Amino acid sequence: MSRVFLVVMDSVGIGGARDADRFFNQDRPDTGANTVAHIVQACAEGRANEGRDGPVRLPTLESLGIGAAVRASSEDVLPGFDAHVTGFWAVAHEASMGKDTPSGHWELAGLPVPWDWHYFPDARPAFDKPLVDQITEIGGVDGILGNCHAPGTQIIQELGALHMQTGFPICYTSADSVFQVAAHEDTFGLSRLYAFCETIAPMLHEMKVGRVIARPFKGDAKVGFTRTTNRKDYAITPPEPILTNWVQDAGRHVYAIGKIGDIFSMQGIDEVHKGDDKALMTHLNRLAEEAVDGSLTFANFVEFDSLYGHRRDISGYARALEWFDGEIAKLLPKMREGDLLILTADHGNDPSWSGTDHTRECVPVLCYGVGQGSAGHIAFADVAATVAHHLNIPSQGPGRSFL
Repeated sequence: MSRVFLVVMDSVGIGGARDADRFFNQDRPDTGANTVAHIVQACAEGRANEGRDGPVRLPTLESLGIGAAVRASSEDVLPGFDAHVTGFWAVAHEASMGKDTPSGHWELAGLPVPWDWHYFPDARPAFDKPLVDQITEIGGVDGILGNCHAPGTQIIQELGALHMQTGFPICYTSADSVFQVAAHEDTFGLSRLYAFCETIAPMLHEMKVGRVIARPFKGDAKVGFTRTTNRKDYAITPPEPILTNWVQDAGRHVYAIGKIGDIFSMQGIDEVHKGDDKALMTHLNRLAEEAVDGSLTFANFVEFDSLYGHRRDISGYARALEWFDGEIAKLLPKMREGDLLILTADHGNDPSWSGTDHTRECVPVLCYGVGQGSAGHIAFADVAATVAHHLNIPSQGPGRSFL
């Protein structure tokens, strides 16, 4: 029986979203944002040489069709990207009115978001007093710090010492539908942070806030503060069956790598494997050898987004893409006959753009194991339908298989 490996390169967008003018970073619409193209251009022009040098080199992704997908989605130039394409590729357009993790992943899994998310205003305070009062009462704390829009790495440097003194959790948000809670693993406690987030999550989910995110960190005022890999997302449970449910309900096994289990509230998932991106790649390689016939392995590699996109670090993003490209080259020979590998993304996060938030973009869909060709422009939900078709199980969403 065939297996499918569905791998999300978090935020690796390719521009061209038809409704980008409806989404903003600060006061600038996302029109023209293109994560991959702008990284390639910056590298070719010598503007991304920190920790690396020269044009970006992605031979494996090129051969699978990432250059062709970028050219099909936009008019952006990709200097040096002229390799022969041996894979099967497409350009996916998102229907959900969000450029965030749940919107992209739910739709890739066959469920366009059926409501409008709740977003907190970019103001101080971002959370009004009645909400803060509920959070402190339900969560069992005497107060909170932050209460604003902020980059996570920045706010722990600003408030980490005060947090350790007061014991108040640092609560903040972004342009996404999120309520994030940062707390020190040692002085506040990791289990206490998880319990706090789990306790307040149902109330925030009722408001249609997509995720409550626990953001643990370590360090002190002298050496600085650093986020750990023990992040945990408490997401709204999808209101209808999604791809992982379809696979599990058909009696098949579902492996989740990275934050997939959190994103889908463990719906339809049998096993979870976590860690930083290097550890996740180790899990992916192991499952390429060990995953049972007929299974789905669903992975998310988050560091493109979390470490480089939000921080507007072009060099870092380019380094991450080059590392990933080399790792995928090692993975491909481990695919068995009949296996399907799909590399895609959930949104964009152009590191050359203004602001620090995601960018509304199309995403590449790069396939290995089904020969050479292109499906052209497709819907996000078509990815789920294609996985179901390849696994020979019923598809319950609005998408159609592109193979």
